[in-house]
Amino acid sequence: MSCEDLVCAGCAHPVAEGRCPLCRANRERMHHHGLGGMTPALVSLALIALFFLTLALEHLSGA
Repeated sequence: MSCEDLVCAGCAHPVAEGRCPLCRANRERMHHHGLGGMTPALVSLALIALFFLTLALEHLSGA
């Protein structure tokens, strides 16, 4: 679910517009998740990069 699909109970406008403090707070809460505010896609990309870096280091060291 995204904030584009939600309607605020306080102002009756889409949460994505952020017209009232409640909308803005909920929009920020929905968009900050994962490790340290990172999205799951960024976390998985970092893990893949770490994996390939480990493979390259092993190849270069001759192990």
